Amino acid sequence: MQWSSVQTAPVRGAALLVGLALATGCAGSSAAGSRSATATPTIPVVASTNVYGDIAEQIGGRRVEVVSIISDPAQDPHSYEASTQNRLELAKAKVVVKNGGGYDDFVGRMLDSAKNASPSVIDAVQVSGKAPKAGARLNEHVWYDLPTMGKLADRIAAALAKTAPADAGTFRHNAKIFKEKLTGLEDKERQIKQAHGGGAVAVTEPVPLYLTEASGLRNKTPADFSEAVEEGSDVSPQSLRQTLGLFTGKQVKALVYNQQTSSPETEKVKKAAGDHGIPVVPVTETLPRGEDYIGWMSANIAALKHALDT
Repeated sequence: MQWSSVQTAPVRGAALLVGLALATGCAGSSAAGSRSATATPTIPVVASTNVYGDIAEQIGGRRVEVVSIISDPAQDPHSYEASTQNRLELAKAKVVVKNGGGYDDFVGRMLDSAKNASPSVIDAVQVSGKAPKAGARLNEHVWYDLPTMGKLADRIAAALAKTAPADAGTFRHNAKIFKEKLTGLEDKERQIKQAHGGGAVAVTEPVPLYLTEASGLRNKTPADFSEAVEEGSDVSPQSLRQTLGLFTGKQVKALVYNQQTSSPETEKVKKAAGDHGIPVVPVTETLPRGEDYIGWMSANIAALKHALDT
């Protein structure tokens, strides 16, 4: 009996400990489930390119989950065909940011075919308020226009606030910080204008023209040359000769070269610039890996200034 009573106590103690452990485990599981249930979900955002995706992330911070459809420099937004995964991501989006102006029409096609999808859609070209000049095409590359990106930041903040009203103040604050950084970049453009205003440059495509215009520079490239390169159509021999003549005659101070669109004609132009001591300023249409919008634009402006100062 004595041996039996000694054994009974530990068994009861063990049972008690197991019971407590089970109770604690259940309580922990319940608390975790409660925290998971009350966690604030992120706002799904889809952007046509990583340029707009980065800006949306800067405005939304941790409250957004952004998918950028195009982030590979080898992908051409003009001819991009959306994948099934793209369509699924867009169907879940609460906010969609696109360039518009014919640049990324694949987004519009996806929206037209998406069932039960009603996100807030922000069109950067529409936000810009820009219209084509008489007899000219609209330059749709508005992400090189800093004032437009400031307006876009406010529109993104408003769209996110509509989805998450409790965080509206955070979105407005983030947009304010972003616009302050843009102001610093605009100051750098004005400095170029003060030093080199009226100077002439050449481009391979219209992509950087908002940057060069804000810097007070004149584009001397024949319009049919840059438009043909942009559209991927044949460049006429006359247009190519005129463009090459800008470098042989040293009529321009720099060539702003779109690295994402290369052709035999653009390579000839680039070589002509180098052969005649004309600085080449490389630009891209999408964010380079590891860059954010502000750092990217700052580097573009600095490269343009360096070329003109040379």
